[in-house]
Amino acid sequence: MTEFRPSRFQQLPSIVKNLIIINVLVFLIAQLFESRGLSVNGASFDDLFALHYWQSSKFRWWQLFTHLFMHANITHIFFNMFALWMFGRILENLWGPKRFLIFYIVCGLGAAFCHLGVLTFEFTNYHSAFMTYQQNPNPTNFLYFLRHHGLGVDQQFMDYWGTDPQSPNAIQESIRFLHAHYTDMIDEPTIGASGAVFGLLFAFGYLFPNTLLYLYFAIPVKAKWFVTGYALLELFSGIRDSAGDNIAHFAHLGGMLFAFIMLRFWKDNSRNNFY
Repeated sequence: MTEFRPSRFQQLPSIVKNLIIINVLVFLIAQLFESRGLSVNGASFDDLFALHYWQSSKFRWWQLFTHLFMHANITHIFFNMFALWMFGRILENLWGPKRFLIFYIVCGLGAAFCHLGVLTFEFTNYHSAFMTYQQNPNPTNFLYFLRHHGLGVDQQFMDYWGTDPQSPNAIQESIRFLHAHYTDMIDEPTIGASGAVFGLLFAFGYLFPNTLLYLYFAIPVKAKWFVTGYALLELFSGIRDSAGDNIAHFAHLGGMLFAFIMLRFWKDNSRNNFY
């Protein structure tokens, strides 16, 4: 456990302050683009700077970095920035600005790569199942595909197809629907600093495991149990993958994983206990 006794503690150190400023400015610019319907050569702000799946036509390499400064709404950015200030200021005071910034970026990139890895697994399975379906398209297989992949059922369409299972129009419509859904999936953007922030959360719990955090500003919980509980919740939510859940849970876990790797690497290669 690291003992933290800085000679001069800054409530808002330079990197944390500038990260918050950049996030807020990018959020305001994104809102301006959206409210006025602005675009660059037909591409929206999200198309350009949110993280897209690597096989999407909208993917650009810089999105690995830029998506870390984008947020969906006020609630999203508020809680991320609050956590960045709450845990980041302590870690930056402990490590200094250079090491803190490296840690933050590595956790954010690690989260992105983990997220893309999970998407690759999911999309490969979907594409394989889709290819299999096309070899024998019928109402039973279509309904099984929809339910297996958590897609809604259009009962009116199913009733129509049920009256004529060999209908060429129904078969082509089912194939078009599944292909369109695949295209929508690979083009879906991911935004937010949450991966990097979860890395900060893990680092705080790792370095100060017995420090009390207050849930809802009232319930005291040791940092190590708070982090463990949060990680388990993210793992459960990611595996469950419930319909309508648009949170990148494995990106959060990826941020924690890379935080652990960085902390272990620094510990094994430093005589000064992370300083």
